Amino acid sequence: MNKTKNVRFQETVDVYICSSCDTIDTEDDSDLSELALNLAQRAIAAAIKTVKEDEYAIKNINWITHGEFTAERGRKQIEEFVLSWEYQDRWVHYTKLIETKDVVHSFHYIYSVRWSIPTANTPTALGSASAFFTIKFNKNKPPDAPVDVSFIFEGQSLVHRPGKTRFREKWTRDLVEAKHILMESNPF
Repeated sequence: MNKTKNVRFQETVDVYICSSCDTIDTEDDSDLSELALNLAQRAIAAAIKTVKEDEYAIKNINWITHGEFTAERGRKQIEEFVLSWEYQDRWVHYTKLIETKDVVHSFHYIYSVRWSIPTANTPTALGSASAFFTIKFNKNKPPDAPVDVSFIFEGQSLVHRPGKTRFREKWTRDLVEAKHILMESNPF
């Protein structure tokens, strides 16, 4: 759904175009710089207002700190974050901790959020799509520092950060459809 907004400015200036030259002459050159600056500032303010009012704003949650972190709290935070995404009610998902890595200066807790669309005819969905979240718990950070969270979708290498990327339902739908096509092309 494409949405456009028109922004109008109510500034007028008398401009006279010289037919024998390539320059624009105004009644008062000193006011031109002031007018251009005012117009630019108003355009920036209008753009910021438009972005803030956008119904598709990037959503985020308040993530827990190092001192509050446990594996279960991390899972619940991911659930809370995923519930802030916009998707149709027919999608169901399940979040679980799949791996803990002890890296030199941190622990990486890796969670899987598995998406599917069960129906009355197929209560066990034929395909699913997964997003993998990593919560990085740094051993050297103070207890009041927030944990570092990132996520990727299966088969993709683009790393997303909460609050930086807006979820698109199309990503999960494309993954499920691609798996379904692959399964149909290879009979067992």
